[in-house]
Amino acid sequence: MIEFSDGLHEYVTTPVRRVLKLAPGEVFYIETMNSRYRLEVEPREVALDDAATRSSST
Repeated sequence: MIEFSDGLHEYVTTPVRRVLKLAPGEVFYIETMNSRYRLEVEPREVALDDAATRSSST
């Protein structure tokens, strides 16, 4: 299972075979038995600022 830190999102996957990280960014490729996922991680401050902007615009 891939679980996101916000506690709201998770994906059930087949077993993870490998995780590849691209340097220097925070980009990961996760390969499972059946699929491949691209995961881009933002710095926590940027993610929090982005969330605040979204909630104030609604």
